[in-house]
Amino acid sequence: MPSADPQRWYFGWNIVAAATVLTALTVGMRLGLGPLFLPMAEDLGFSRSLLSTIVAVGMLCYGAAMPLAGWLVARRGTRHVLLWGTAMLVVATLWAVNTRTPLGLMLSFGVLMSLGAGFTSPIALTPIISRWFNRRRGMALFFLSTGSMAGIAIMTPALGLALQHLSWQATLLGFAVLFSAITVPSALLVMRDQAPPDGDAPLPGSAAHAANPVAPVGQHYTVLQAMRTATFLKITLGLFACGFSMNLLGTHGMPMLMDHGFDATTSALGIGLIGVVAIPSTVVLGRLADRMPRRKLLAAIYCVRGFGFFSLLLAGSTLELYGTSVIGGIAWAGSIALSSAILADIYGVRLVGVLYGWAYLGHQVGAAISSWLGGWGFEHLGTHWLAFGLAGALLMLASGVALLLPGKAAPAPARASTA
Repeated sequence: MPSADPQRWYFGWNIVAAATVLTALTVGMRLGLGPLFLPMAEDLGFSRSLLSTIVAVGMLCYGAAMPLAGWLVARRGTRHVLLWGTAMLVVATLWAVNTRTPLGLMLSFGVLMSLGAGFTSPIALTPIISRWFNRRRGMALFFLSTGSMAGIAIMTPALGLALQHLSWQATLLGFAVLFSAITVPSALLVMRDQAPPDGDAPLPGSAAHAANPVAPVGQHYTVLQAMRTATFLKITLGLFACGFSMNLLGTHGMPMLMDHGFDATTSALGIGLIGVVAIPSTVVLGRLADRMPRRKLLAAIYCVRGFGFFSLLLAGSTLELYGTSVIGGIAWAGSIALSSAILADIYGVRLVGVLYGWAYLGHQVGAAISSWLGGWGFEHLGTHWLAFGLAGALLMLASGVALLLPGKAAPAPARASTA
């Protein structure tokens, strides 16, 4: 099958478009649960602590599903994994809206729905996009980050609007219907694992090829061998810092700003401005990802975020807060897309799904730790500097580590083996 003709529409962009919409729905639902929280707690008679525990279990299950989803994509294909995930999400929704017990909601809403979301998450979509794109891989994967940001920005107000007219059960059912109506046709009609042999690979000697040389297809590595390399551990450390900081800001950002003297409206606008700016910035960063070494761009993103966390702690006026939010929003998205692109560059598309899944588990572990540390640090020490200062330090560390990532394919292990 010949390479893509640059004069004709490349089918890979159809896959990117569908994947972006699916990411918006999946990530938006997992991270935009805020409007559902109180209606569910009040209707079911659950305490906030109990429902928070169920949500926390769901986040861990969502992360745990990632390696499994990546492994299944490599063996059964993207289409099958998306359809399985959709089926699990529908069953979980039907179960959740008909249960009234903590255990029932834990198993349905917390566990099964999270597994379904994991199977339809960017983890399941990264390998197929990496397979279809070489020259514009960074830009293509950045669209998934755009979908994530758009999902959070759209799903939260959409759920809030729906709950003004419907019960939380009807809102969840409506989401499941919409999700199935989009996912099933996309899986059956758009997702094609069979890509051109070299995707949209650049010509040897071109600027794109020099900035991010195309790696071998990872035939020298097993998954365990790749996970023991320093490169994989460096990427995982960066994603740990990413998850720690993003979830800390989402969970404790507003309380921190209000404790520092900002009112609720100003605090909410300051946090929301980060997400608004992040949506268009992902398009620009995506284009840069294919024009400069990805490791340098990843280091710059982590560095800007790190300074942003210290700046949020020091902001003393509304202008300083909004200025910090705008600058931080420019670099808020992109680390996940760049990390997955680097994994594909170095280890090849054959392993990228399962490796990305295991690396993303580090992201979720960081998220869980920061949720706990943000509350514990303030309750016991009376300050947000512990958690937010640590987030800034971790991001600065991740920036330095990213610069140590290789700019080309990693060398083959001493003893070659098949995965």
